Amino acid sequence: MTSVASPASRPTSSALAGVGFMLLGVFLFASNDAMGKWLVGSYAVGQILLIRSISALAVLVPFWRREGWRRMLRPPRLGLQLARAVCSALEVGLFYWALSSMSLATVMTFYLAGPIYVTALGALVLGERVGWVRWSAVLVGFCGVLVALGPGIAEAGPAALIAIAGSLAYAFLIIATRILVPSGETTLITWQTVSALLFGLILTPIAGWTTPSGFDWVFLLLLGLVSMTAHVCINRSLLLAPASTVVPYQYTLIVWAVVFGAVFFGEEPTPALLLGAALITGSGVFIFLREQRIGREAASLAAAPPEVAVGPDQSTKP
Repeated sequence: MTSVASPASRPTSSALAGVGFMLLGVFLFASNDAMGKWLVGSYAVGQILLIRSISALAVLVPFWRREGWRRMLRPPRLGLQLARAVCSALEVGLFYWALSSMSLATVMTFYLAGPIYVTALGALVLGERVGWVRWSAVLVGFCGVLVALGPGIAEAGPAALIAIAGSLAYAFLIIATRILVPSGETTLITWQTVSALLFGLILTPIAGWTTPSGFDWVFLLLLGLVSMTAHVCINRSLLLAPASTVVPYQYTLIVWAVVFGAVFFGEEPTPALLLGAALITGSGVFIFLREQRIGREAASLAAAPPEVAVGPDQSTKP
């Protein structure tokens, strides 16, 4: 696992491979979430977090050896690392908690709004400049959340508030990750996995422990293994293809959520949910592609001769 930066262009075959790895990674994440929904019907969230984290840490051991223990134990900006780790554990725990009362597609729809929240929070927390075009896309995304709620937050019940809180924690996680990228991906994943482990250790005595059957042990351990494998696939996709090519395919997650929900749990998505998911997906893809374009333009202006880079019509970008 390494931090990756996608170049502006890749050969076509490499880009196709990148798309393939992204689709595989998203499928694995959806499979992981479907297993989680099945398990929360029998086991407490704390117990799931505990076993999931243990199996994930086992996968990370080879990466620790390569990166070095000192780097893992003494990361830069320790306070922000801790805050990020807490947000990570919260978003995972709230996700499983929401799954115990809501359909898989509904919870995933709320979480897909996370990148949209990042745009708004980036302006408020990081002071990033967001123009009216992207603010309009954010508003469309928020409308998508409201549409997906159907009758409204009051009638949707506490589970909807749990899912929204989890998606906000996920948004803060993304913002913190942006700042801490130089720490290295192995360090970031290690800290968030250890945080989930500690949350599981705290919650399990409170919520209780149910001894899993042999079959359930397999699924509980697979949660961590499948999640780590999905991370590897997505990282590989970003090595092989530009982010602007592969990242929009992350929104196929909602397709798998609908399919898995219908096949394994008998859940039928409502028209309001599908419309809300479409609004969230469309606005999320639009924001991402626009940020990519603005980033490329800014890089071009920075590299251009001074007399080219100072035109008044180039000084503002929504």
